[in-house]
Amino acid sequence: MQGRKDYTEKLFTSFQLSSRVPKENLHRKLRETHDLSFLYKDTKELYGKTGNPSIDPVVFFKLLLTGYLENITSDRKLVEHWSMRMDVLYFLGFDIDEELPWHSTFSRTRQLYPASLFENLFNKVFTLCVNSGMVSGHTQAVDSAPVKANASMESVVLKIPTTSIDNHLKKVGEENQEVKKQNDPPSSMQITAPEHELSRVKKRDQNLLDNPIGAPGASHEKAQLLSNKTHYNPHDPDARISVKPRKARKLNYHCSMGVDTAEGVISHIQADFADGGDSQYLPSIGMQVQNRLKKKMSSFWFKERPFEANSDKKILDISSDFYVIL
Repeated sequence: MQGRKDYTEKLFTSFQLSSRVPKENLHRKLRETHDLSFLYKDTKELYGKTGNPSIDPVVFFKLLLTGYLENITSDRKLVEHWSMRMDVLYFLGFDIDEELPWHSTFSRTRQLYPASLFENLFNKVFTLCVNSGMVSGHTQAVDSAPVKANASMESVVLKIPTTSIDNHLKKVGEENQEVKKQNDPPSSMQITAPEHELSRVKKRDQNLLDNPIGAPGASHEKAQLLSNKTHYNPHDPDARISVKPRKARKLNYHCSMGVDTAEGVISHIQADFADGGDSQYLPSIGMQVQNRLKKKMSSFWFKERPFEANSDKKILDISSDFYVIL
């Protein structure tokens, strides 16, 4: 006999969210194992004592974690995704009939919190991984990738001084009218540059004159004339022009990540300017990773778990036995 499901929405219903989320669900496990209550203390000084209550700091950081796990970067899409997932609602502590915060609230809250708060949260989560034996501290794999900036090559502008150097110096002299001292440089002294630099700039300027660019970066060929030394984006001055082999130039940031190879735990992450190479940022990354491991692992292995002669776990002196691979 063929069955047919008829749907009639109930006015009243008996429903328990926790009973609908499987025990093996990732978000249920995160809710049961991660205690982020320390965030109330860390964020207390950022709020006043009057006014409307803000979004719960724990809910905010749990939402960021959900966005990372689900690969969602838009706050608007994240709230829409949140409203349709019972396991995410259970992880965040919202019931199925509770009203969700506006996406703009998350954007304002992100601007409120300093970078040090995010770093403190990272260090505490990393400590939990150390305490659970997921970090060996022996070998760290470091890699980098360009992260696209929220800026377009179409809007880059040429770095041009508002006035020429001669006019600027003349204006400064007229306004100050200072008496020259005996050790002052002669008036004929000019700021110059090496001959090869002047030749390169002259050639670049000629290329710009021969190939006028109405919208810089509109095509790959014209974008070749753009450089961080000559152009910038006024909407995002920290973004840098970078290019990968066989790819067009774009405005990017440089993101580096260190991973402990034992269980794949992220040990460090940082963002830099995209006009720098891996070799330029690697020394500082290695030093910061080593300091974090030394601080977090020394107290755990050598105090809470003293070395046992019959133990099969290798105790590492991370101050000297530390390797970084690319």
